[in-house]
Amino acid sequence: MKTRIIAAIAMLSIALGTQAQKHEFGNWKRYAKANKELGAPAKGEKRVVLMGNSITDGWPHTRPDFFKNNNLIGRGIGGQTSYQFLLRFREDVINLQPKVVVINYGTNDIAENTGPYNEDLTYGNVLSMVELARYHKCKVILTSCLPAGGFSWRPAITDGMDKIRSLNARVKAYAEANKIPYVDYFNAMLNEDGTAMNPELANDNPGVHPNAAGYAIMESLLLPVIKKLR
Repeated sequence: MKTRIIAAIAMLSIALGTQAQKHEFGNWKRYAKANKELGAPAKGEKRVVLMGNSITDGWPHTRPDFFKNNNLIGRGIGGQTSYQFLLRFREDVINLQPKVVVINYGTNDIAENTGPYNEDLTYGNVLSMVELARYHKCKVILTSCLPAGGFSWRPAITDGMDKIRSLNARVKAYAEANKIPYVDYFNAMLNEDGTAMNPELANDNPGVHPNAAGYAIMESLLLPVIKKLR
């Protein structure tokens, strides 16, 4: 009997440990302190939050003045997919009460960071974030998935560009149908033969993450749209 009790306790501990790991799937802790310190917007403050993955995560570190000078809040987490964005969307976007949210998505979904890629589900996650934002009277800017000729951490995926084009076309059509601003980073950062990110704009090979020059192009496309919505 004692052995069975010990075994049951051990199994319960394993189960609880597994649940705790799953609970961290969204990585709410990453910005919990910063969100608390930020507090509610001051009177007249028109916040803009950028939601995304490592591309968004690396942006304020590479080009800090862009965020500082334009009162932008970065909420990117490296490696995350749209499933994880949706889980933390309330904590890292809605609760900050922004005037505008900029959503970039897709790269890690297509790289299968959290499981097999399913365009319908990724597309649905984007729509769910838009609907949540709009319900809370937050304006949305949708941005294209950036070109990526391959993924160094997933070399077996060789059709990424086709999947990126398909997802971009679908989200762009949705944005146009619902009068949501859409910023096309993809074509602005494409190489000459249309197979990957322009290597002059990337800080890795194959190009997935922009360098400072790449971010500067993204800023030139995004900032005018932000200013119109503020």
